[in-house]
Amino acid sequence: MPVALLALAVGAFGIGTTEFVMMGLLPDVADDLNISLPEAGHLVSAYALGVVIGAPLLAAATARMSRRKVLIGLMVLFVVGNALSAFAPDHHWLLAARFLSGLPHGAFFGVGAVVATTMVAPERKARSVSLMFLGLTVANIAGVPVATLMGQQLGWRATFLGVSAIGLVAIASLALLIPRDHVSAPGTGLRGELAALKSLPVWLALGTTVAGFGALFAAYSYVTPMLTDAAGYADSSVTLLLALFGVGATAGNLLGGRLADHSMRGTLLGGLVALVLVLALFPVLMTTVWSAAVAVVLLGSAAFVTGSPLQLMVMEKASAAPSLASSANQAAFNLANAGGAWIGGLALAAGFGVTSPALAGAGLAVLGLLVAAAATLVDRRRAPAVGHQRIVMAHVPGASEEMARP
Repeated sequence: MPVALLALAVGAFGIGTTEFVMMGLLPDVADDLNISLPEAGHLVSAYALGVVIGAPLLAAATARMSRRKVLIGLMVLFVVGNALSAFAPDHHWLLAARFLSGLPHGAFFGVGAVVATTMVAPERKARSVSLMFLGLTVANIAGVPVATLMGQQLGWRATFLGVSAIGLVAIASLALLIPRDHVSAPGTGLRGELAALKSLPVWLALGTTVAGFGALFAAYSYVTPMLTDAAGYADSSVTLLLALFGVGATAGNLLGGRLADHSMRGTLLGGLVALVLVLALFPVLMTTVWSAAVAVVLLGSAAFVTGSPLQLMVMEKASAAPSLASSANQAAFNLANAGGAWIGGLALAAGFGVTSPALAGAGLAVLGLLVAAAATLVDRRRAPAVGHQRIVMAHVPGASEEMARP
């Protein structure tokens, strides 16, 4: 695999760190800025809103630009957003800075996935995407705990300065390692990129992302009370257990990339089935200390097995606009984050028990499985129609040359 993928992974590491570290710093930020904890929680939402808005808009606006320059520009915006977060004088400025930090998130992963696949042979596309995502999953193992500890010891502002430094390393890596001759964007323009998103298979793929990862976040958003109230862990042990989730996510991500190169659809469906089973067993697994730790690892593995195949499926279904579609998938991921946490919270508020968010997540995973199955049926029905069209066009003078064009 090309060493240039390391540059994408470094950028993903920084983005993953700044996305999740705020959850651990909320009490420190609230105390320092004299705001309530719920008000501080809006900082998480502001970042997610930036991702959802920025992902499709920035990808579409930069459709005609060199993807190498786009990646570097997005990381510059990332550095600026985190630096402004470090120096924000009050809550309102910090909200705006967190929103700005989230803007390049989805577009970076979207454009980066396209760049990664252009640098490898066709049979290694999924693995190339999984190696870029490796930075995101490793951030949950090392980046977030270290950044949280830094914030607790040196102040939360130091954390965002540290994340800005990671961004600078990513900019240097992108400039040095990403080749210039593999990343020129096709000249479809904004209209062509938007037209490619009208396809039903694209929306079915995005729907699978929302439901599938919504299932993950329905449970993961409330995994701390599950571990302390149901499994009996002390509060001080939760950080280590969340790192175990990162280990599972990393393993699942790498496994999903390797398997998807052999069967993209099979890996996706298999991962969703595994996610349904793991979430359905959560109430049982959370009854003992050792099985709860296993459950956390399995949750990360089952969910992130589906990451690479979902990203590739969206890109293939919108082959005329892969950057925009890939970025839209990242927006769908963040919608899943917000929607899954909300649905899990409804189950908890209804009094169904501390592990009920996991069961709600299992229901969402079943929905994701049904949407993925529907996408498979649509593909099978369209395949004969495409084959018939090729046969007809083959008898039209000059059509064979047109069909041969990529």
